[in-house]
Amino acid sequence: MEMLLNLDISCKTTRPWRFNNNKNSLCKTLITKTSTTLIVSSSSINPSAPLHPKRKSQHRPPLHNANPHSKNSTKQTTLLVESFHEDDEDWTNDQFWAFIKFLIQTSRSKEILQVFDLWKNLEKLRINEFNYEKILRLLVEERQMEDAVSALRGMKSHGLSPSLEIYNSVIHGFASKGKFEDALFYLKEMEEINLKPDTETYDGLIEAYGTYKMYDEMGKCVKKMEYDGCSFDHVTYNLLIREFSRAGLLKRMERVYQTLLSKRMDLQASTLVAMLESYANFGILDKMEKVYRRALKSKTPLKEDLIRKLAKVYVENHMFSRLDDLGVDLSSKVGRTDLVWCLRMLSHAHLLSRKGMNSIVHEMELENVPWNVTVANIILLAYLKMKDLKHMKAAFSGTTSTIRET
Repeated sequence: MEMLLNLDISCKTTRPWRFNNNKNSLCKTLITKTSTTLIVSSSSINPSAPLHPKRKSQHRPPLHNANPHSKNSTKQTTLLVESFHEDDEDWTNDQFWAFIKFLIQTSRSKEILQVFDLWKNLEKLRINEFNYEKILRLLVEERQMEDAVSALRGMKSHGLSPSLEIYNSVIHGFASKGKFEDALFYLKEMEEINLKPDTETYDGLIEAYGTYKMYDEMGKCVKKMEYDGCSFDHVTYNLLIREFSRAGLLKRMERVYQTLLSKRMDLQASTLVAMLESYANFGILDKMEKVYRRALKSKTPLKEDLIRKLAKVYVENHMFSRLDDLGVDLSSKVGRTDLVWCLRMLSHAHLLSRKGMNSIVHEMELENVPWNVTVANIILLAYLKMKDLKHMKAAFSGTTSTIRET
């Protein structure tokens, strides 16, 4: 059965290495001329069939064995993809990059480099730094690092000079996979050709070291960054604060935080959340409250798991009234969720305040909010602790009017 994908040329990208991921966009199809159609045949299983643009030429050698992955592809079901045009023309630039996107969307990123090599060899002008940088970024994003290295070597073989951005992409690609020896190899290589690393180079390494909990290496990376005279920007400082926070290295975290403040640099929302969670994990109440207030002021969204950690710290410090404040603060951000009602009810239950509990019950009744299991248990346990069997019985029966009696 054949499926015809009509093509459109209306899709553009704002950055040369990124594509529009809008699933409703016509970018899901190949971009070609109006008269061009992509044939996808699910019944034609030909593992060794190449993916290539057609062009009028009787002198080009056959490409049927050009696919380096054909030996392994016999175990998989593949699509036979061919393009044709009434004039049998070569693919345009837009058509080619749309086809590369098609490969990515169909989980065929291993074929990107093969198709690129075939396409660029049809026209020498395509062998340029822009195209290589674009294809290298895509290969790294798709975690095809062996192909990325092959593309880098191919670029050099054509006498092209890889840019700092290209080296950064390769270094970060290897680092993100935990292959730090490879990452440092290309860091050294770029230095040997007098290409000086920049802040972005080191930021990617620092983040990767943090991801793999290699904090000693991260410290060495920071020192090398300083030794090379590479200035720290707000991204670097925020990154260091987050990584030290997640590692529980509070003193280091606070030193970097103070430096960031002294330089009047912006504190990112994710950094603020990381600090808040770190203080909550260690139960450091005063610092936790200070950062929490800053988060509220900056309207930083907080996840429910973090709210629960804050509540636990308040309970451990017998600050039950703060649970109600926490619930009110949260309701102003996300509305009156189940967690909000639970926190507020828990606050008054811990204080054994009938009036407070009744007020929450009344609010829930006015908003037609049914009790969940947690709210019901909180109420029952509170009345049990107060030895108030009348109200406990009413709670069991769900008679809210009786519970609200004073």
